[in-house]
Amino acid sequence: MRFGFVVPNNVGIADPNALVELGVYAEALGFDSIWLNHHVLNLGYVAERLGTAPYHDAMTLLTCLATATSRVQLGTSVLVMPYLHPMVLAKQVATLDHLSGGRLILGLGVGSLPEENAALGVTYENRGAYSNEFLQVLTGLWTQDAFTFSGEHFSCAAVCSSPKPLQQPHPKLVIGGNRTPALRRAANFADGWHPLGLTPEGVGKRIPTLREQAERAGREQASELVQVRLEMTRVTAQIVPQYAAEGVTDLVVHTTSAKILDIRALMAEFAKTHF
Repeated sequence: MRFGFVVPNNVGIADPNALVELGVYAEALGFDSIWLNHHVLNLGYVAERLGTAPYHDAMTLLTCLATATSRVQLGTSVLVMPYLHPMVLAKQVATLDHLSGGRLILGLGVGSLPEENAALGVTYENRGAYSNEFLQVLTGLWTQDAFTFSGEHFSCAAVCSSPKPLQQPHPKLVIGGNRTPALRRAANFADGWHPLGLTPEGVGKRIPTLREQAERAGREQASELVQVRLEMTRVTAQIVPQYAAEGVTDLVVHTTSAKILDIRALMAEFAKTHF
């Protein structure tokens, strides 16, 4: 089992440098990967939790962590595709992949906060269709020098995005979400699945659907990564083998604490128990 740590850029910690230091500390402790959360605005449940406290930008912090670390993989858990444009993200990710020496994993999802979609002028109801096209454009730009696409949401003719990612054909893509549409999206367009909060039994109920959909799409590799995100205190020595038995490859842990010293203590105790 591999273990990831979610740098808590979403809990209101004021100093982004402190978050970078937590990522560096995670690498020193032996975590296999570090991850960043993504929202654009403090609205809905984000505002209920944070008020006006900071929610720092995922890609900016990942860029800092790319230069501050040397071993851990760097990921997003997860970027909300309807808030982004694939042509802009393609260049950002490719550049970051080079800066990190090819350590990037891109977690992507459709989002679940209608208030944020409304404020950003993005339709909430068709976010699935938007995201499916988003993934096709993203991978097309990374793998072709003259990419052409015609869809409902995106259209381009013989465009080139450069640089291409360091990892070939591109960084691993994992899809967030616990429902069947997310499993289909992972099977058709990605390299793995990145659900939130599922028990081993919950994973076991869904894995057959993921594998069936991947086989149907001729993309068996789409189920090679199964990364379950959990609150850190839920991960015990007894439960880890249960996740492994269901095909989970990574447990990605987070904390809701906003106190740096408490977070560091939790991280150290977790590492002592599991590494």
